[in-house]
Amino acid sequence: MPAKDFRVAERRRRQPWGVLALAMLSGLAMMRNGVDVAPGPPQPAAAARPVARPATPPPGASEGLEPLPFAPASRIRIPAIQVAAPIMDVGLDPDGWVAAPPPDDTNLAGWYQNGIAPGQRGTSVVVGHVDNARGPAVFYGLGSVQKGQHVEVERYDGRIAVFEIYGVEVYAKDDFPGVQVYADTGVPELRVITCGGGYTHARGYDGNVVVYARMVASR
Repeated sequence: MPAKDFRVAERRRRQPWGVLALAMLSGLAMMRNGVDVAPGPPQPAAAARPVARPATPPPGASEGLEPLPFAPASRIRIPAIQVAAPIMDVGLDPDGWVAAPPPDDTNLAGWYQNGIAPGQRGTSVVVGHVDNARGPAVFYGLGSVQKGQHVEVERYDGRIAVFEIYGVEVYAKDDFPGVQVYADTGVPELRVITCGGGYTHARGYDGNVVVYARMVASR
């Protein structure tokens, strides 16, 4: 059976990638919705720093590695925090913000389909809820991942892009460094994002946990 051709889907992506750098986190509705989960999701060490530092990729991590062609993401695995979740495509909501996956499904992530596919040259983005009204959700443990651990993203062409984590940061939502987070570094990269930081019933989470990872293998 011939390989599936995703070139048409790639051409039909509706929005330029630059839209994401300006708007994404403002539109993600990834907040608690009614219950407290004591003691709350784990936070990265970066949460203790007054100013988050830019994550720095390891030198030569992707040297000689060929980027993959476009293909939609289908599943994400983060073994260190026991994540094995399907991925749905997400786009922009009626207000022009990036839509989050449905909050009722606690084991579902979303890939921004109008951007970069995991494994392509550029920065791909996967988002997910940290919790919902019933308790922890897919990325509840995201703040506890460590440098050197791996994230695997399965694609609908049957390929798997393997990324190595090189940074875990938490940023205030009202001062989110979109250009830094979504920058094209010239190699295949991945950002995994959920809510984090402090929490109040009135405002929800005041920040976002961002995992930086660079592709180190594919199969």
